[in-house]
This record gives sequence, structure tokens and C-alpha cells, in this order.
Amino acid sequence: MTRLAALIFLLLVLPDVSVGSRLTVGDFLRLPSEVSSGIFRHADDDSTGTRWAVLVAGSNGYWNYRHQADVCHAYQLLKKGGLKEENIIVFMYDDIAFNEENPRPGIIINNPAGEDVYKGVPKDYTGEDVTVDNFFAVILGNKSALVGGSGKVVDSGPNDHIFIYYTDHGGPGVLGMPTNPFLYANDLIEVLKEKHASGTYKSLVFYLEACESGSIFEGLLPEGLNIYATTAANAEESSWGTYCPGEYPSPPPEYETCLGDLYSVAWMEDSDIHNLRTETLHQQYELVKRRTANDNSAYGSHVMQYGDIDLSKENVFLYIGTNPANDNYTFVDENSLRPRSKAVNQRDADLLHFWDKYRKAPEGSPRKIGAQKDFLDAMSHRMHIDNSVKLIGKLLFGIEKASEILNAVRPAGQPLVDDWDCLKTMVRSFEKHCGSLSQYGMKHMRTFANLCNAGIDWEQMADASAQACVSFPSGAWSSLHKGFSS
Repeated sequence: MTRLAALIFLLLVLPDVSVGSRLTVGDFLRLPSEVSSGIFRHADDDSTGTRWAVLVAGSNGYWNYRHQADVCHAYQLLKKGGLKEENIIVFMYDDIAFNEENPRPGIIINNPAGEDVYKGVPKDYTGEDVTVDNFFAVILGNKSALVGGSGKVVDSGPNDHIFIYYTDHGGPGVLGMPTNPFLYANDLIEVLKEKHASGTYKSLVFYLEACESGSIFEGLLPEGLNIYATTAANAEESSWGTYCPGEYPSPPPEYETCLGDLYSVAWMEDSDIHNLRTETLHQQYELVKRRTANDNSAYGSHVMQYGDIDLSKENVFLYIGTNPANDNYTFVDENSLRPRSKAVNQRDADLLHFWDKYRKAPEGSPRKIGAQKDFLDAMSHRMHIDNSVKLIGKLLFGIEKASEILNAVRPAGQPLVDDWDCLKTMVRSFEKHCGSLSQYGMKHMRTFANLCNAGIDWEQMADASAQACVSFPSGAWSSLHKGFSS
């Protein structure tokens, strides 16, 4: 019997079965044997499993507005895409929407003409509950390991699909958190391996926005875990803030901070306008790569991909759903192209905020004086960290060799360091004597890794740090009150 004949037969003997029912796909009949074998598997089928999402903004402070704005935008995107709230887990410090610096209290925007993305965002893990341990417990579905928060975890099954989006400051091999310690690459990879070993997902997609974000997966994420990851930058370069004061395009004049990050708004603004049933992860990767490179200008970075690259053949819909309003949109490259924009190095976004605040404040006002102090404190902290690291290198290796050893970059495909415990020990030794690295100091993680790779032990590092740092600035930028970064 031909397919057409079979369809006519069914319509005649089963009048309650319509062409638009789940037995048909377009003009084709899905025979029971074909349905069960998956030949005509459709993205709406229950067989796709449940979609889960974990969204993480790893910073706090109004100057880092963009990270929480990114996460709030991502939440709205997923909700419009059809994900259930119980399957979306949000980490954000939540000190932006009602911050005294926010010109629109209770509202967060992610682009200059953007609508409020804060409304309705769940407060799963906020404030001091935004920790590495809670993040790992959520991924693993381990409720007993949680401290605070809503208790939501990724309680996934073997047919489920997981999407993780993380946006923050970073450095070689490390990602920031508003609480200490930082997130180290080897620990994240071990958690992802453990999740895979538990058999509680079918595939996982990880989008990562941070400086040197490629170093989190470079040489560390193996194939075979059914994980596909893309990063805003390679293992050696900064990522970029966008929609920043004084740049193009700039935020509304009352804003004194960057509204988004270049890689993040690239994938989200692409997802906002496309039918994600027809757009593949690879197509989105290519578009985001082109936009984030910013015409290969000095204000862009190289988007990278890692893990099981074959997963990128799947549609974006499988992980974040799609807005029904976009069902008639056909995927075309030009949809996501934007004119080249001026962007700001992630590590300079705080200085831009303090400077813009200082520039706009009335002469002699407490606001102007406060902004000037914040700017000078930040610069003092930067100089202290940079000079201390350089001096430690000279004490350990001598003036002539120090720079070469401290700045060495391993070949592509190799991890940052072989002994991650050694790296953490180096960081702790430095912070004990020289003060906290903070978000800026993460840029020196490669230096600390190179100390380990060169065979320096903790006693040598402790002695050099004690000699280099007789004292350190007492401002908020170098405070140890939150504990160590490792």
C-alpha cells in the first residue's frame, strides 16, 4: 500500500484522525513503526525528554550590571521558548535592579532599546548563596549538598537535554563568583564527567562568557561526554562588554555602565529573532563568531567550540525552545548581522563606570568625590597586583628570565597546568601575603600556572610573596574579608 493510499484509508475509517494530528508531519503520514523507530521524530515529541537550563551571573556590583542583565535576558528567552519555570535555575547576586545607581529602579535592560528583562526572573540562588558548591550541586541534582537557595536542582533523566549559560569575569583556568572561592576549570570538568557517568542526560550544551574562557575547556573537556561547549574567547584573550557609555551603540544617557556582553548579546539577539526549530547550534555558532569577532577588529574576540562538535548539528530548539512568534522566520545569515560596534575590554568596564560617573557628577559633589575615590582605589589595586606578580617572578627566576617564564603560553590543545592543586596553592600563597586577586587579578592565573609548570613549590612561592608584599592596599579591591580565591 502506498503512503498516500494509507493516508486515505485512515482518514476514511478513522474520521477523528486529522491531517494536522500527531500522526502526520506536513504532507507525510507517520506510520506506527516509523514513529517508534524515530524516523519521523519531531522536536515536539515527548521522546525529546525535558529541557533543563542553568543560568549563572558570577559577579556583583553595579559596574558589572551586564552579567545579571545577560542572565535575565536569557531567562526571558527560555520562558518564551516554552521551558517551564521549574526547569530553569537562576544564579545571580540580585544587587542590580534596586541598586541606588540604577536609573530605572526594579528594571534591568540588556540593550539600549531593550525592554525590562528582570520581571518574573526567579530568585533561586541570590546573594551569598551564589557559590561554586551550590552551582555544582545544582548540576549534579544533589539537593543534600545545597546551602541556602530555592532548592531547585537539575533533576534530569537519561533522555533530557541540559543548557548551561555562565557569564562573568574570568582568567586562564578560572571563572569568577561573587563569593569566594573562584570556580576552577578542573573542578568544573570533573563535575561534568560525574554528571555524564550518572546517566542523567542525553546531551548538554554549555555557553560561556568570560575572559580567557577557552582555557576552561582547552585540553580538558574530552569527547564522548555528549557535551558541546562554546566560549566567548580563546584561552589567551579578553572577552568584551558592549552597549557601554560613550561607545557605539551606547546605552541611554542616564546609564553609566555597560548593558551587555558582546558574545552573550550575539547569541541571545540571534535567538530572539529566529525560528530555533530550523537553526542549528552550528549555524548559531558561526553567526555569533562573526559578530563577536567584530570584523576582526581590536574590539572583539575569537569564539571557540569544544567537546562533541557533532552535537552542533542539532537544532537550538532542542535546548532552549523557540518563541512561537518566530515560527514563520526562515534562517538566513543576514538576520543576525550587525554593524561593527565599539566594545570595552571586560576588565576595564569597572573603570569606565567610575569615570563616566565622575564625568557626569556636579563639581565638588559627594558623588563626584566618591567616583574619583573608586577610580583611584581600582587603579591602586591594579598596580599593586601587577607589580607584585612581576616582582615575585624576578625573585624566583631572575630579571632576565622572569618575563619569558611568567608569560609562556602552552600549545593549543594542552591544559593550562598539569597540577591544579599546585595552582590553587600558588594563588593562596599570593593572597595571604599580597591581598585578594579580585576580578582584575584573575588575569594573572597563567603566571601562577607557569610557576607550577616550572617546578616552583609552595615554600618558594610563600617566601617570594612575603618579600614582594610587605603590605598591601586596604581598600575594598584587595580585602580578604571574603576569604581566599582558591
